[in-house]
Amino acid sequence: MRFIRRLFKWTALLVVLAVVAVVATVVWYVRAVEPQVAGTITLPGFERPVEVIRDKEGVAHIFAATDGDATAALGFVHAQDRLWQMEMNRRIANGRLAEVVGAPGLETDRFLRTIGIRRSAEAIWANLDAETRVSLAAYARGVNAYLTSRTTPLPPEFQILGAPGPEPWTPIDSIGWSLMMALDLGGNLNAEITRLRLAQAGFSMERIGEFLPPYSGERWPVLPDYTALYRSLGGQAQRADAMIRPFNLGLEGVGSNNWVVSGARSQTGKPLLANDPHLGLSAPALWYFARLTSPSGTVIGATLPGVPGVVLGRNDRIAWGFTNTGPDVQDVYIERIDPQNPSRYQTPDGWRDFETVREVVKVKGAADVTLDVRITRHGPVISDGASRGATEAAPQGHALALRWTALEPDNLTVQAFSRLNTAKNWQEFLAAARHYHAPQQNMVYADVDGNIGFVAAGRVPVRRPDNDLRGLFPAPGWDARYDWAGFIPFEELPQEFNPERGFRYTANERITAEGYPHFITGEWATPHRADRIRELLAQRDKHSLDSFRQIQADHRSNAVREVLPLLLQLYPAGERERRHQTPAREQWALDMLKAFDGTMAADRPEPLIATAWMRELTRLVYADELGPELFRDLWDQRQVFMMNVLQNREGQSNWCATRGTPAGAVSCAALVTRALELALDDIEKRYGQDRSKWQWGRAHDARSEHRPFARVAALAWLFDVRVPVPGDTYTVNVNRHTIRNEAEPFVSRHAASLRALYDMADPERSVFMHSTGQSGLPTSRFYGNLAERWSRVEFIPMRTRREDIARDAIGTLRIEPR
Repeated sequence: MRFIRRLFKWTALLVVLAVVAVVATVVWYVRAVEPQVAGTITLPGFERPVEVIRDKEGVAHIFAATDGDATAALGFVHAQDRLWQMEMNRRIANGRLAEVVGAPGLETDRFLRTIGIRRSAEAIWANLDAETRVSLAAYARGVNAYLTSRTTPLPPEFQILGAPGPEPWTPIDSIGWSLMMALDLGGNLNAEITRLRLAQAGFSMERIGEFLPPYSGERWPVLPDYTALYRSLGGQAQRADAMIRPFNLGLEGVGSNNWVVSGARSQTGKPLLANDPHLGLSAPALWYFARLTSPSGTVIGATLPGVPGVVLGRNDRIAWGFTNTGPDVQDVYIERIDPQNPSRYQTPDGWRDFETVREVVKVKGAADVTLDVRITRHGPVISDGASRGATEAAPQGHALALRWTALEPDNLTVQAFSRLNTAKNWQEFLAAARHYHAPQQNMVYADVDGNIGFVAAGRVPVRRPDNDLRGLFPAPGWDARYDWAGFIPFEELPQEFNPERGFRYTANERITAEGYPHFITGEWATPHRADRIRELLAQRDKHSLDSFRQIQADHRSNAVREVLPLLLQLYPAGERERRHQTPAREQWALDMLKAFDGTMAADRPEPLIATAWMRELTRLVYADELGPELFRDLWDQRQVFMMNVLQNREGQSNWCATRGTPAGAVSCAALVTRALELALDDIEKRYGQDRSKWQWGRAHDARSEHRPFARVAALAWLFDVRVPVPGDTYTVNVNRHTIRNEAEPFVSRHAASLRALYDMADPERSVFMHSTGQSGLPTSRFYGNLAERWSRVEFIPMRTRREDIARDAIGTLRIEPR
């Protein structure tokens, strides 16, 4: 017995010691992994001493004696604060994700190896001017100075995944991530593949045009009917779709806002400018705030870890903001393969050999995967690369190839940033914007002299007059009329300077007036946000930073305001209408919604009820027409389509009929009535029967997701950043939810990744905010410290005066050259 007691004591002691050791190790790691922010450090790759002051929010302020050292210091602080994010970004762009996450990363790698992000980055590097190459090399020196001199342990993601330490950074890595940003903002590829899949499912051209409608109030042009060709392509559309589907390209409602007013419309007498780009939320945030002071001047704003320069921000003279234009710059071509020689494809001038590139994808815990990528005169073949569906029958004599402006070897977009950062006036700003090729952006501008301007900078292909598909559907690659005929000249892109009305706004809506001579796209975003911004700008003769903040915070949904009266008008239907009986639960919901003005407040039940009602109605309207597979992939809010159906525009109410029954056998009113019942059932299932807990913010939190641990339940709680938010897909304060996500249909994963307000009467009064925090370390106090304030549309100051920054700085780091 004495022996057992001793054994128990020793065992208990060992357990306690083990726990103490684990706790001590964790405490040591949490402290040790933090970057050095104060003191002096000697580094290679610098010419002169540099100082980095981090203010109380962790924003890095860089003071350098040379431009190259300022850029190198930006690379250094990016690596200090966001090393895992940079590593993931680089692996994604290079198609090397599966090396560290295994099979779940394989589809992403296949697609990006197939379209050749890395190959294109290498080709672009060879065409850049000397100034840009020097800047990219300086940035890489700064990143590598951190990698070779760090004394801290690697961030926890490396430890958890057992990933190797980062390889040296190269300029190609920076170019690659800039191309990924272009991919994230592109949507036409997905739209063309979707139309192809619908055609293969038996939809007519007219029916496809109804489901994917044109811009509000417009009509599709008459298009040639290639459905027979499309249906002969076998499983190629599915294979191409399988590759692009994980990227969520072209989601409805994803976009950005910006607007600028002249001094005549401002309380200060000088311009004001606002910008909030809407992108997928991530933890850490996509953006990293930084300020750089060097002989070229001072610039402050949002930077992208992995890329030199300030992308969105201001200097001492000008400010600028971007929204996505959404141009049609991605065309899918159907290439006809020579039946006698499958290594050739048909061109307008005869048969030509495919160019081939072998890509070897390493997969953690599995055998390497070899891809033989075929490349045509248009670009890479995208119907070869997906593993899902690879066991289907061989392609029936055709392949799908992609042409995209961002992959052109003379895409000089990375040359634009340093020029934007140092521009002092409108002429210099335009000169910088000329280098910006992809993705096309609606750029608004303001300066301290009182000028405002706008230009939609970017490369947009010119399509021939006899191109009757207008980039909407995949085109026969052997027919020369579908080839691009150059690009719209920069001088002919939409632009204006000091408009008489005294303002300009963009929110991804149509930006071209009637009679504009060039085709940019037929797929502009819905005008709901743009219309609301116009309403709010018109409410005041003169604006201030505070009124601009109120506009950015506005969460009244024009989409709900237009559809809700139709729903209330159509409810109830059938037997209930005749009996004048409405269940008490449904009547309560209807009474709430009758007084609802579309304000999507986080603490109210009406936004949840209205959104859930429309979610169920979309399912009832078109799930049967699409079938299970297509519906799984294409289920979305589709506001314009749903309005057309409910208003029976051009007979579109026949979508309400159950497939296989005569038109009119089931009315839209019947579906509206049934949808409310299903919606309330779903809400009760998810949130209980206590209606006081039916709050929009409870269902609709903004989810900044970590890569890759957002998909690991045991780790997501530590790495993701979550905060309740108002708004919806169509509000100015956008928070887009994905209704086809059955587990979390109301969670927002796309929102204002950044907000900024600029005051050109005193640029020091300018403010900004992003969605998480400056640090990429989940144990840091700067990992998610901005999220709550971001959700309330609050800001931190965009200060550049050294005495203001130093007053409450968390540290000053002096870099001495080695």
